[in-house]
Amino acid sequence: MPEPTTTAAAAVTVAAGAGASAMISAFGVSLGLRVDVLIAGFSGALVAIVLLNIVPSTGDTWQQLLRTTLRRMAVAFASSLTAGYLAPLALLVAQLPNSVLLGGAFAVGGGAQQVLVFAIRRISGQAGPLPAAPPQDGGGATP
Repeated sequence: MPEPTTTAAAAVTVAAGAGASAMISAFGVSLGLRVDVLIAGFSGALVAIVLLNIVPSTGDTWQQLLRTTLRRMAVAFASSLTAGYLAPLALLVAQLPNSVLLGGAFAVGGGAQQVLVFAIRRISGQAGPLPAAPPQDGGGATP
């Protein structure tokens, strides 16, 4: 029995399919979101949540920990969606090359919450300065 071989046309089809980025659709309608940009925005949101503590914990009871966890999940979801829609738009407006798209999505995902709070306050008429970072409690060993 001869060995199975791959034709040149099949190899080109597979190579072209691997290079295309997947789009997300809901109920059969394309949302225009690329998966790689969403993952980069989600990663930026996780860095902001873990390292910058943009969603601080409110207490030690299980209800407060559950509430904080749900808030952190909502922040990560909203930040990744914001990065998915705004990062390609920002690159288009700034006329930057496509190679910085994922880095831009990471930065947008990390800073989305601060920018969204500022935009919501400005639209609602309660404009003020950008919100300050939450105070750090030292985090080191006690003397």
